[in-house]
Amino acid sequence: MPFDACCGRYLPPEAAPAPTAEALMRSRYSAYVMGNEPYLMATWHATTRPERLGLADEQPRPRWLGLSIVRSEGGQNTDTHGLVEFVARYKIQGRAFRLHETSRFLKEDGRWWYVDGDLQDS
Repeated sequence: MPFDACCGRYLPPEAAPAPTAEALMRSRYSAYVMGNEPYLMATWHATTRPERLGLADEQPRPRWLGLSIVRSEGGQNTDTHGLVEFVARYKIQGRAFRLHETSRFLKEDGRWWYVDGDLQDS
């Protein structure tokens, strides 16, 4: 699926919010790939959001390789909670890594928010 049809359409500040928890997860992955910290902060629930991420300070920067959704529970238009388990692959200085997380999402005022996640052993 093309980037603009999948995730990119939610990244501009004036864009409509992601309609499902999984769509928000995919758009947040894209934001990490692009180093778009403002989007990540704007989609993180205020109760768990850090003051900053410092993506620009990461040295060396990861080279993101892909995202796989393992499972998605809830997180649809009529739900208030969602769970998305994913594996994101990346490389740092030629060495491959996997980030395997089960993320929790909350819908408030018609908008999905990333709340937090549990890292899984891969």
